[in-house]
Amino acid sequence: MSKAVFYHAGCPVCLDAEQVLVTYLDSSKIEPEIVHLGTDRERIAEAEKAGVKSVPALVIDDNVYHINYGASLEDVKG
Repeated sequence: MSKAVFYHAGCPVCLDAEQVLVTYLDSSKIEPEIVHLGTDRERIAEAEKAGVKSVPALVIDDNVYHINYGASLEDVKG
């Protein structure tokens, strides 16, 4: 089973994307994890290492999918 990590910062764009993605991901194939970088700041480095440049972003099997532009990781680090 693949793991999907959805990184976001809590903005309206991110929260909307989270609801859509969690609804549409096939839980028999993908184990989703939601990471709110605004409250889980110690995982920002992990997101950067995975290749995330902005949030919301979904990482599946080392592939990064930038969904819509909510905020850059630089803005999240603030």
